[in-house]
Amino acid sequence: MQHTSPASTTSPPLNRKQFLKAAACGLCAPSLATMLASPRQAQAQAGGAASQTAQRGLVQPHPSPWFSPVDGNAVQCGLCPRQCILAPGQRSPCRARENRSGQGVSLTYANPALIQEDPVERKPFFHVVPGSRALSVSTAGCNLHCKFCEVWDMALVRPEDVHAYDLPPEAVVAHAQAAGLRSVSFAFGEPVIFYEYMLDVARLARNAGMLNLLHTAAYIRPEPLQELCEVIDAANVDLKGFDPAFYREVVGGELQPVLDALRIIKRSGVHLELTSVVIPTLNDDMNALAEMCRWIAGELGPDTPLHLARFYPLYRLSALPRTPVSILDQARETAQNAGLRFVYVAKVPGHDGENTFCPDCGQAVITRVGFIVDQMRVDSGRCPDCQREIPGIWS
Repeated sequence: MQHTSPASTTSPPLNRKQFLKAAACGLCAPSLATMLASPRQAQAQAGGAASQTAQRGLVQPHPSPWFSPVDGNAVQCGLCPRQCILAPGQRSPCRARENRSGQGVSLTYANPALIQEDPVERKPFFHVVPGSRALSVSTAGCNLHCKFCEVWDMALVRPEDVHAYDLPPEAVVAHAQAAGLRSVSFAFGEPVIFYEYMLDVARLARNAGMLNLLHTAAYIRPEPLQELCEVIDAANVDLKGFDPAFYREVVGGELQPVLDALRIIKRSGVHLELTSVVIPTLNDDMNALAEMCRWIAGELGPDTPLHLARFYPLYRLSALPRTPVSILDQARETAQNAGLRFVYVAKVPGHDGENTFCPDCGQAVITRVGFIVDQMRVDSGRCPDCQREIPGIWS
């Protein structure tokens, strides 16, 4: 009887698609781990994104123009819809803004808890310079309290409870330039919380010829959002559902301010993409999804890209199952039937829903596997086969 040694057993060669899928799965695992890791771990994986050593408890109070005085030496924050009134010494629910002796201050200015380089597809942006890399910047704090928060150990803690860098705006832009990056991305945590820092970095980055990318829940008041839109090139907004009760109970905020913010971003001319995590039993009703997508098509335009992301059990929803791919397929079809032309399936590497198809001729113009761009065929913003315009920032 013959025996075949393990060394002599060979596997069939992988084709290009299989190779990219294997590579994407290999990349996605550590990327997700980085996203879910503690801020200290995330910075260790950033690999020299800043010359300084991260310090725990690093807080440098920075005056904020979005506070106004009220009676009794209190101040009111006008940055987000909560409009918190803070007595002297009191801190806001976002944990990052405080009344210091009658002056409202930000506690996250120039103290990022995360600095790392990422593919732009990870933000996620599928219609912004595909295949390029961005410098991601985030601090502690968030003005929402999502039960499915992916970065709860950075977003839902106080600035002094995480390791952070002392990194002024000039240093952020200098690092991005030295690394040859195309853009700066305010992502992973909630950028509204470090608004003043973000605005100063974005102004310098724009002057340096880089793009400014924003990934946000858009829980922000109109006035600061309008000012921010003057220096932001593209925004991906988490539209977490379309039910006000879901927003109150699961997200910890109100839906209407987010819808108002989306209209403002669209009117400002900023390139807009949306992300919605499909959570089993909580926001996976197809009738509600269809209603949301009809609103998107009518208010923001049918060409608005929508990323339907797979839910993975974590934080306070760890008992729920991950989203079945069949539900994501159904959600994608529902969104397309509601009039949306660019609907993606996120966090399922190798899924056909990662690719960009021309709405007119149906040909694939960008193919992807995870964060890897396999083929980029958009030519001067148009489909190379039928010349249909593909919305986005392509250079």
